[in-house]
Amino acid sequence: MIFDTDVLIWTLRGNEKAAAVVEQDGNRALSVVSAMELLQGARDKKEMTILQRFLLDFETIPLSAEIGQRARLYMEQYALKVDMAPMDALIAATAAERQETLCTANLKHYRQISSLALKPFRP
Repeated sequence: MIFDTDVLIWTLRGNEKAAAVVEQDGNRALSVVSAMELLQGARDKKEMTILQRFLLDFETIPLSAEIGQRARLYMEQYALKVDMAPMDALIAATAAERQETLCTANLKHYRQISSLALKPFRP
């Protein structure tokens, strides 16, 4: 399963439901975009180290030409309809290209994409 950035943030903040969802999945993965979003939030070296260790428990999926092209199509189709941001399009495209489920609390931006399997998360 691929985890959206929001679920990972909930986990890092100590939300037990988020941590349980992450722990239950033996094939934890995330888009490199989510990894970068998390690292961007580090306020100091200590937090950066904590994030780097946390990310070791996940397969980090790199961007590819196929993911980029699919994300572009998602932006064309959904940017105006659901205010989809480029980062969300890349995360969705990563899950869709890998044919994996995306676990997210941000259903607004993703539920329109019929080719995307979603696992809703409620904090």
